[in-house]
Amino acid sequence: MAPTQHGADASGSPQSGPSDRAVVRDALGVGIAVGLSGFAFGVTAAGAGTSLAQTCALSLFVFTGASQFALVGALAAGGGPLTAAAGAFFLGIRNAFYGLRLSALLGLRPGVRFAAAHWVIDETTAVALAQHGRRAVRLGFTVTGATLFVLWNLTTLLGALGAEALGDTDAWGLDAAGPAVFLALLAPMLRSGAERATAGLAAVAGLGLLPVLPAGVPVLVAALAAPLVLLVHTRLLPGKRTAADGTAPEGTTPEGTTPGGRGPDGPSESGDAHETGNADDAARAEGTVRAREPRTAGETGTAKEDDR
Repeated sequence: MAPTQHGADASGSPQSGPSDRAVVRDALGVGIAVGLSGFAFGVTAAGAGTSLAQTCALSLFVFTGASQFALVGALAAGGGPLTAAAGAFFLGIRNAFYGLRLSALLGLRPGVRFAAAHWVIDETTAVALAQHGRRAVRLGFTVTGATLFVLWNLTTLLGALGAEALGDTDAWGLDAAGPAVFLALLAPMLRSGAERATAGLAAVAGLGLLPVLPAGVPVLVAALAAPLVLLVHTRLLPGKRTAADGTAPEGTTPEGTTPGGRGPDGPSESGDAHETGNADDAARAEGTVRAREPRTAGETGTAKEDDR
């Protein structure tokens, strides 16, 4: 479900790409647009009952908006701390898979790589993978990460401080800002039918179970959509597509036999005929050789008499 990567070729050598100014422009655009939504998180977290220090610590140390919104949303709905933390964890674990791809593209030293891991999120990954060449990848990742980190933490503080002035935070609907940003980033990545089916099934499961399960649990159940769609796509659909197309499985003839003439349960009639024909051909060839041997010997003897 990740964006197409253009950063480097298979050998890891950089390719020619856009100018540094264009990379910085795109990175700043993403960083500023998403960073301002930290204000909505600060307000939502304060409305959920978290203290100012707790709210700021979440943005400073967790620094992944979807997980932060999931955590405070579950707490606001009355969910327990463990359930809320589990939902946030499963949402944030995707960043580990981002890191596996970015590690090869960025090519950072071990010490720098450890520090850069804190900035591996949806936005920095999307900007980095859109670049051509290692220099542009590093520049896009760094500018996006730095801009977003500073603005996200600053607006989180302002939102938490201004929550009291806003009064009823639910009336403003600011809690929808985080999911809206996340969906805006996710939608362009849903290119294949399997990806769209996974997202749709997860949304239906999460929304459908929301009224009947404790807060935070529907998110965990919705995560099961991915392995379910993968199972259906890899195990069930290929056979149905083959039957619908009227084509035989790979390695068989349309009659259900292998190229050698054997069916799934042993030799078929066509296979027997094929093997019998091969045996007859071999017998005829052997007889021809034997028939030619006396003639050859006779011809040799006649030639010798002529010589004498």
